[in-house]
Parts: sequence; structure tokens; C-alpha cells
Amino acid sequence: MDWQEVYRDKLVDADEAVSRISSGDRVVVGHACGSPETLLRAMVDNKERYHNVELVHMVSMGKADYCEIENSPHFFHNSLFVGGTTRQAVGGGWGVFTPCHFSQIPNLFTQGILPVDVTLCMLSPPDEHGYCSFGVSVDYTKPAAESSRLVIAEISHHMPRTLGDSFIHIKDIDCIVATDAELISLPQAKITPTDEAIGGNCADLIRDGDCLQLGIGAVPDSILGFLRDKKDLGIHTEMFSDGVVDLVNSGNVTCARKNLHKNKMVATFFMGTEKLYKFLHNNPMVAMFSVDYTNDPRVVAQNDNMVSVNSALQVDFAGQVVSDSIGFRQYSGPGGQADFVRGASWSRGGRSILAFHSTAARGAISRIVPAIDQGASVTTLRTDVHYIVTEYGVADLRGKSVSERAKSLIGIAHPDFRSDLRREFENIYLKDNPLLRPMSEERRKAFWPHEMDGAYLQQLLG
Repeated sequence: MDWQEVYRDKLVDADEAVSRISSGDRVVVGHACGSPETLLRAMVDNKERYHNVELVHMVSMGKADYCEIENSPHFFHNSLFVGGTTRQAVGGGWGVFTPCHFSQIPNLFTQGILPVDVTLCMLSPPDEHGYCSFGVSVDYTKPAAESSRLVIAEISHHMPRTLGDSFIHIKDIDCIVATDAELISLPQAKITPTDEAIGGNCADLIRDGDCLQLGIGAVPDSILGFLRDKKDLGIHTEMFSDGVVDLVNSGNVTCARKNLHKNKMVATFFMGTEKLYKFLHNNPMVAMFSVDYTNDPRVVAQNDNMVSVNSALQVDFAGQVVSDSIGFRQYSGPGGQADFVRGASWSRGGRSILAFHSTAARGAISRIVPAIDQGASVTTLRTDVHYIVTEYGVADLRGKSVSERAKSLIGIAHPDFRSDLRREFENIYLKDNPLLRPMSEERRKAFWPHEMDGAYLQQLLG
């Protein structure tokens, strides 16, 4: 039986396809702009069939109706990265957040830590050999499909055929739903003067021949706009958007100096507009791999002069970086930040950059703080942090003591908050620090209960 006949035998409508899902199943959903929206709508339309179906995914760019409270008897959301459409479910208790690095997610499925019953995915049409591409969402979607007992695929000609390790054969798909559905489009962000200032500060840290990891949003897009004078830039990232296409077309991104996958841009998923999706289709310069490869710090570090650029919500005087929670509230997820920060730090000539606006809440709150909020989770360790960038400058924290870090960070905080931050710095490091003033014997024993000469300790502490 040739693959065309297999394809026809597996072709069903969306309602029939989702009828194969059973109550209690764990269903992994294709990621971000690769979300199979036709299949998800069919599930919600047929919700009375289900009880306690667990839906697992990272960012949802679609409507995510299954996360509405009225659907909670039927669907339970397990979020690996909380987004705008799923935040209420996680915060309200009819969903949960599972912390993990992006690079770790495939192992949750392949090693049976989170056994997968069903994978819902969106694919490109089959090629002449019967292979479909996972298109803009290889990441964890492909490993999940390879680990599940049932694969239900929505196939649309709008999905680009991306190359690399991104294919699945028709014979390995259980149900096929052919649609004319367009991919979710994510327009480029509007760049503000603050974004431009941050972008310029970051661009000053990037040199000819560097290999870049960039995210999405106004700050990464702003950085790309400042790279028109750079030569032979490379790309090894978890994702990129439309701005990178412009740098390829202008000759700034060539990947010619890369150590690993020379002359190719490596990524695991994409979010953007039709312009990006057309660029990706059958493009031999683009190599897609699952995220346990692209984000593995040991792989990332094989690129010399690796530069990672990520964002943050809060940074304290010690250099602890909070990027995915606001106090006890889960706001997003660790994603690939720590993966690439660590990979860049291991790279020969590598640098990691954490760039963000100096304030939040329309200028009411400083993102640079003496101590992180109670309940907040550290995304990037103080021992891994390198460059911190705001619109007011660059703080290089590598090799700096805690007090030196605090001084550097105060220098790039918003001017409205610097006086208060200096006052807090003095309280913490000068006035109230017992290690910076003479110790009584009683206090010495409290801090140093082990046997040691008291006079020597006083000398040691100055």
C-alpha cells in the first residue's frame, strides 16, 4: 500500500478525529503558532464526551476555550509556560503549572515521566515520499508525537515545510484532518524610545561573527534594528521572528562563522507573520530540531561567541533574576532562558544578556530591587548572570562581589528610584551588616559556632 492510500484511509473530519480521545487522557497540544485550532475547537464543541481530559502545552496563542471555568469539568490544563489565555486557569485552580526548563520537556514525554496518550499537532502536507513537516513547532511536539499512543494531525497547506529533523511519516499518524486553516500570526511589536535605548545598549555588546539567541518582542526587535553594521552573524536559538528575515536579506546574518551547523540558522519553533512563514518554507538555510537538542547548554556552547538575549521581571542586588513569576503568582515560565544563559557562559567568547525596562506598572515600580519579592521564583541564578541591560546602561556582574553588583545595578536603575535603592544598599551592606562592624564575643559565637580564634576573626572581618 503506497502512502497516498494510507493517507486517504486515515482522513476523517475533526469531530470523528477527536472522538478517539477518552476521558482521563493526557493530551499534548502543538506549541504556540503551530497550535491545531481546528482540533481544539472540535474538542470543546464535543466537551460532553469528556471528563478530566488533561491538556498539556507551553504557550497557547489561540483562544484556549478549554481553559474557561465552565469547561473545567471536562478539561484540566497542565501548563508548562503560562500565557495570557491560560493564566486564569492556573491562578484559579482548574489548571496547574509544572516548572521545567524548555530543554527538559521532551524527556518528560519520552521517559514516561508524563506519559502521553494523545498528541494534537498541525503539519504541512506530505511530500512525495509521504513525510509531513512539523513546520513552526518541532520543539516538544515532535517528541510527544513519537511517544504517544495516538497522533491526530491537522494538515494545512499554510504550514511551511521546514527542514532539519522535523518530519513524521503518514504511516505514523493515526487520524488526519485536512483543513485550509491559516497559522496564527503574531505581528511585530511596536518599538518605543525605551526599547530603542535598550536595543542600542545591547547591540554595543554584539560583535561581528557572534552567534545569537534572541526571543520575540519589542526589545529583541529593537536590537535587530541596530545590527545593520554587523557582519557574518549566526543564529542558534529556540525561535526567531520577522526581524531576523530582514537581517538575512540584508546580508548581516550569514552563519558563515558558526562552529556548529555552519551556514545554517538553527531553531525549534517560530512565531511571526506570513512574511516569516513564507521565508521558512523549504529554506535550506533553516534547520529545525527538537528543543532537547537546540536548547541543550552543551550543544549551545559548541558555538563560539554565543550571545544569548533574554528578558526579566525583577533583578535583586545579588544578581538573582526573576523572569516568570510576580511574587507567588505564576506569570509565564522559565522557558529557555536558563538553557541559553548557561550555554552562552560555557561558550568560548560567549556572553549572556538580560535586557528589560527599568520600571514596571507604568513607571511605578523599579525592576531592580534590594531583594526579590516574597514567593518569587529565581529563573537565572546569580552565579550564572552576566550582563544586565536597561535603557540607562549596562551592568557587567560577572566576577563582581555582591556589593559591587548592587552598585552597578543601582547605576542602571531608573533615576526616580536610585536614591531609595542607595538608601537600601546602605542599610543592607553598611549599617545593618554584622560582618562590617566589630563583633562581640556573644555575636561571634552566634555567627561562628565552631572553634576559631576570636582575635583572628576580628582581623579577618576588618
